[in-house]
Amino acid sequence: MNEIVRAITARRSVRAFEKKGIPPEIRQALLEAAFQAPTAGNQMLYTILDITDHSLKAALAESCDNQPFIADAPLVLVFLADCRRWLDTYRSASLPARNPGPGDVLLAMADAVIAAQNMVVAAESFGLGSCYIGDILENCERVRGLLTLPDEVVPAAMLVIGYPTAQQAVRQKPARIDGRYIVFQNRYVTLTPAQHQEMYLDREARDGRPDVDFSQRVTAFWKRKYESDFSLEMNRSASEYLKAFEWRESCV
Repeated sequence: MNEIVRAITARRSVRAFEKKGIPPEIRQALLEAAFQAPTAGNQMLYTILDITDHSLKAALAESCDNQPFIADAPLVLVFLADCRRWLDTYRSASLPARNPGPGDVLLAMADAVIAAQNMVVAAESFGLGSCYIGDILENCERVRGLLTLPDEVVPAAMLVIGYPTAQQAVRQKPARIDGRYIVFQNRYVTLTPAQHQEMYLDREARDGRPDVDFSQRVTAFWKRKYESDFSLEMNRSASEYLKAFEWRESCV
């Protein structure tokens, strides 16, 4: 196994960090790794906020489902899908720039998340741990105010990075769904109920839980994730963010 694939395979989410700073040269290497990510038309449709103010870290941690490890992380980065930079560039060239639409923000979201994942892989190669914070999409109004975001810019992802504690470093990575349920040739395949049960129980068995009750486990997960207050609020707040991109043909 080559080193890049080893780093991808070994990487797991880390939520506890040593009280140890990241050297400036490694921080810069992580950023450079993000900058080298694939990007639509070489536009780099993202902005990265390096959150260094401790009070802002604490506010973000509180708004992101009260997770204190966010405030304690040595490196906290918010990746923004940025449809503003090129809009301002076009205006600077006296061009009749249209307002960004849904396609523009989806493209920018992809750019931002690809850049973030490049950084995650680079962090693993330096012996650093990382964790994506999906809650950055929650509490729309507060996050928008905390980060002073214009309408054309939305959060795509937040990363926390640092040296993992000894316990976190040896924590078992959860098993993934087996590839035979993920990869199909040419056309989408809808799994049968029996296949869904087989898929789930296979993963549970590889995680050391061979005798779980399928219905009970999936019901608990459904309550904790899909129908949780967090999930419902995230959808509401994401909808609020995306209102700025409702399609309109007017030019400015």
